[in-house]
Amino acid sequence: IFRCTLTKIPETQSLLQKARLPLGVLIHPFRDVSHLPVIQSSTIVRCRSCRAYINPYVQFVERQKWKCNICFRINPLPDDFMYDPSTKKYGEPERRPEVRNATVEFIAPTEYMLRPPQPAAYLFVLDVSHGAVQTGYLSSFCKVLLEELDNIPGDSRTQVGFVTFDSSVHFYNLGEGLSQPQMMLVSDIDDVFVPSPDSLLVNIHESKALVQDLLTNLPLIHAQNGEPTSALGAAVQAAYKLMSPIGGRVSVFQTILPNAGPGSLKPREDPNQRAGKEILNLLPATDFYKKLALDCSSQQVAVDVFLMGAQYMDVASLACISKYSAGCVSYYPGLHSTQNKCQVEKFEAELRYYVTRKIGFEAVMRIRCTKGLVIHTFHGNFFVRSTDLLSLPNVNPDAGFGMQIAIEESLADCNVACFQAAVLYTSSRGERRIRVHTLCLPVTAMLQDILGSVDQEAVMGMLCKMAVDRSLSSSVVDAREALVNACLDLIQAFKVTLGSGQAAALGLPIPHCARLVPLYALALIKHTAFRVGISTKLDERVFAMEQMKTMPLTYLMTYIYPALYPLHALDDQDALELDDGTLVCQPPRLQLSFENVDRHGCYALDTVDRLYLYVGRALSDHFCMNVLGVPNFLAIPEDMTELPQLATEESERVRNFLSWTQSRRPFYSPLRVIREDSKDRHLFVQHMVDDRTDSALSYYEFLQHLKQQLSK
Repeated sequence: IFRCTLTKIPETQSLLQKARLPLGVLIHPFRDVSHLPVIQSSTIVRCRSCRAYINPYVQFVERQKWKCNICFRINPLPDDFMYDPSTKKYGEPERRPEVRNATVEFIAPTEYMLRPPQPAAYLFVLDVSHGAVQTGYLSSFCKVLLEELDNIPGDSRTQVGFVTFDSSVHFYNLGEGLSQPQMMLVSDIDDVFVPSPDSLLVNIHESKALVQDLLTNLPLIHAQNGEPTSALGAAVQAAYKLMSPIGGRVSVFQTILPNAGPGSLKPREDPNQRAGKEILNLLPATDFYKKLALDCSSQQVAVDVFLMGAQYMDVASLACISKYSAGCVSYYPGLHSTQNKCQVEKFEAELRYYVTRKIGFEAVMRIRCTKGLVIHTFHGNFFVRSTDLLSLPNVNPDAGFGMQIAIEESLADCNVACFQAAVLYTSSRGERRIRVHTLCLPVTAMLQDILGSVDQEAVMGMLCKMAVDRSLSSSVVDAREALVNACLDLIQAFKVTLGSGQAAALGLPIPHCARLVPLYALALIKHTAFRVGISTKLDERVFAMEQMKTMPLTYLMTYIYPALYPLHALDDQDALELDDGTLVCQPPRLQLSFENVDRHGCYALDTVDRLYLYVGRALSDHFCMNVLGVPNFLAIPEDMTELPQLATEESERVRNFLSWTQSRRPFYSPLRVIREDSKDRHLFVQHMVDDRTDSALSYYEFLQHLKQQLSK
């Protein structure tokens, strides 16, 4: 949930500069937690000075007081805090759940409410232009929503509404008393208004029959739509006007570049420059969507965007509507019901998860640090309301955030440094709650200690966010250089702590805890977000950058450096037993090099958003028959996207492993079987990060390059 790039905090900024490492924290604040202590108390104990919440790292003074671990103030303990609800005894404040758990959730009393908690409110804004209807996405959307209508988070007050758009904006009256939904069309997209606002956002339970009727007929209503234009900007303006009185979530589905009315965009990508070193148009073409997002944020409305175009869509501009309203962006390039079933499968699975996952409304997150530490840069989707307060109209379990930290005052008088993140939100059932996470780390004055306390995954998580910012403020080439320099800085800082003989003996002196930093840096340089010299669509590059800014670290590391597993020799040794008794084999993870890929083997490559099954040409007929259900390698279909359910041990082991891999994340990873002789082999090969390509070094060559740079 909460990780720092260094597990020991430098005493001073000058010591941090000597370590030449980024100091920051990565947090996954609303992550689904299996055993979350929920506390209902009339008194929430907080510091009277800095307003930090009492936590496991405070000190009790004379039993009646406590010392804040953020600002060091001595605070009185309320009498009722002396009572331990579990033992029902007085005089044991250290047994309270607040001081025994680093993550807790409080049910907030009325003083934490500016207004009565809002009902859960969901508005779906759907592109129904000719191109959109042709993709078939609307049928998928309506099918999933019909099936999950009863599972949408909420209570008896939950509200729902629908808006569709092409060159006009269409509203749907779902008010009680109607025998069927009524469509109202607003064609003035330059000054869009909301007709009959009282019956457009309706109680999902009271108007359930009308909602079901609309979802059943929506694809038919627009099936013959020949309108090629898309007035997305006007539709989102209308959504803002409709939702602003109560707040909630707007889900926008878009399939083409918006080309009519406010917020319309023009194609900016030159396909001939996709492999060039100079990457243009990473920034939004207009501030229209950012301004609209800030308006939404001020009224507790978040906008999530689902993009599904086969052509250029300008993700850089459209993502702003989510970035500044604490929404999220999903991207399904080329989705088509008949021509790209893989994307349809992914879209339907992720939409099903999206409409049923936990959600928090009208939230704010505040990060507090020990006196002397200060946050100077935030990463993620939000609006920064003040130096340490983030506005999050919606908060979801899959949003990650990063904060870079500076040391403004010496921590010499502190043994430990603490960070506390508190998220105040309204649950989908209308309860105001506060989720509090606290992290405590030792402070050190020794450079060697700092370099020995690197959390290499957290460092890479922070570096990739910084590289995205550098790409936008300067250039992708600069960002790539900065990643190489980060490796050189780390090695040079470590070299200083060693004797000259010791450094020479090590060849490339690098702390053991950071030994994979160069490998991960090389993987980033070759990633869709930062690669050059390889044809890369601008939208795919920008979306990869968006993912790096918001993806929680758990998934981000596999997104940066995918996981490769051999599946041809699975056995039950060291297998994991799930709650239902299923055994899941745990094959060894391999380095991403063709040296580890045998022609007699079958390998799973997990890239987070995809699962590839790579089949070597010499794979045994026995494996082909028992796992793939075909007599031999040549009989494997080119477009195989699922494994047959065969009653063999091998089939069960492979399927259990792949299902388990897919079930451990919020993203759906569609399976794609790739034969060694396939025309799509490059989809697998491009992830072999350790190997040399036409435009990038191998891992071995990269280490040699670092060595040469150090000896200059």
